[in-house]
Parts: sequence; C-alpha cells; structure tokens
Amino acid sequence: MSRRKSRIIAFQGLYSLEVGKIPLDDVLALSWVNKADVESFNSEEGAFARLLIAGTVEHLSEIDELIKKNLTTWDFDRVNKVSLSVLRMSIFSLLYQKDILPSIVIDEAINISREFGPDDSFKFVNALLDNIRKSMDAKN
Repeated sequence: MSRRKSRIIAFQGLYSLEVGKIPLDDVLALSWVNKADVESFNSEEGAFARLLIAGTVEHLSEIDELIKKNLTTWDFDRVNKVSLSVLRMSIFSLLYQKDILPSIVIDEAINISREFGPDDSFKFVNALLDNIRKSMDAKN
C-alpha cells in the first residue's frame, strides 16, 4: 500500500467518525477496512493512516475553525461530509506535517475528492486548501 492508499483509508476513517459515529478506537484499529487491504498494509503505511486520523481528531477544533474562516459564501454545516473529511485530513497535514510538500497534500486531496466526492467537490476542496496554504505562506 502506498501513502495514497493510507490517505484514502484515513479519509474513510474520518468520514466514518463524522457520519457513522464509529468510536475512535474502532476507527484506529482499522477493523472496518477490507481484510485484503489490511493484510497488504506494511507497518509504515498503517501507522501513517492512523497518524492522519488521530492527528486530525486531536486538532479538530482548530482545523474546523480554519475551515469556517475560509468559507466565505458557504455555511460550514452544509459542507458535504466527504469534502469535509478530505479537508480536515489535508489541513492537518498542511499544519503539522511540514516534511510533506503542500502541493502534494493538495494534489492528493483533489484526487481523493474526485474519486469519492460529488461531481465538482474537488474544485471546492482545491480552492479552500489553496486559500489556507496562501494564508499560511503569508504568515511565514
């Protein structure tokens, strides 16, 4: 499995927390993941998925405030749950995984949104993450 697959698993876990109200311990155990996928995990890939999930949950209030701050014409409660899960995970990476280039984080978010989200959700995700990246660059 690759980091891309780890990101997909992390996004799905965050979505399960949001929509299915699955307990965090169960999500982190990856017990909900297809057995063949879990068996193909190496320890690094599984750890990366768990890091994304746990880190996002740990910083959720900060991440959600950043999303709300950057939603100019949209209500937070109306954001599609797939897009919200992708955004949360990606913002965690932008804020706390400085060893990963922002362009990679945003590209992965766009690709996951294209694959799993509604029709044009990838455009929304791209625009919001790009605004956040630019505001972070302006602060540095």
